[in-house]
Amino acid sequence: MLAQRVLSALVGIPVLIALVVWAPAWMFTAVVLLFALGAQLELYRMFAAAIGLALGALVVLAFAADRPVLLPLALSLAVIVLVALGLRREVGTEGAWAGVTLTLLGVCYCSWLLGHAIWLHALPGGQMLTLYALGVTWCGESAAYFVGRRFGRRQLAPRVSPGKTVEGGVAQLIASILVAVAGARVVEFSIPEAVAVGALLGVVGQIGDLSESFLKRSAGAKDAGQVIPGHGGVLDRLDSLLFNVPALYYWLYFVGIH
Repeated sequence: MLAQRVLSALVGIPVLIALVVWAPAWMFTAVVLLFALGAQLELYRMFAAAIGLALGALVVLAFAADRPVLLPLALSLAVIVLVALGLRREVGTEGAWAGVTLTLLGVCYCSWLLGHAIWLHALPGGQMLTLYALGVTWCGESAAYFVGRRFGRRQLAPRVSPGKTVEGGVAQLIASILVAVAGARVVEFSIPEAVAVGALLGVVGQIGDLSESFLKRSAGAKDAGQVIPGHGGVLDRLDSLLFNVPALYYWLYFVGIH
């Protein structure tokens, strides 16, 4: 398991770096679209729902469009279509709207959140900012994994994810801050800014991880999929990034570092 995890990282990380730094914008958009729909499909398989893939693709592609109005339009269309489809259900039947609700969740949780990677990548210095988000997030997750396995004693959220520990959570926070500071010069952050961003991603990423654990536990699934050896599915690998990428983008937008 650990060997597979390391091998997958050794193969996948250089490929991902190459895509972020050197790939043209359309190819980066295609990769984000592929990951978003892959995660969305895994979510639907866990809960046995389906139709939102086309709507999810529409939302992701709207992020790549030059006209900002297309994004709320795409999301509004997704809501209207899904609610309209739900009207066909028999009123009063148990769980009549469950499929509609889950389909909309997939569009928002996977495609909407990950679509922010396209906006982040399009910022000035966006390639390095995207790698920064990946590095801080995944180094923090790795610290949580290894420290939790070796020193973890107190459960962080036993009802949601019994394997996650307070010690691992603290390690993730500290590692996120250290990596954020180490890479500060690359993205032109001051040290205080990097500490703040590292703390933000270290906390928000754990919320994203626990949120996906809650979804898997609700579905009675151990992993969202088996696409990545040693890591599980696409959704298992993206859970923290789904929250961290929008968090970093809006931090940059509202705090005005860039």
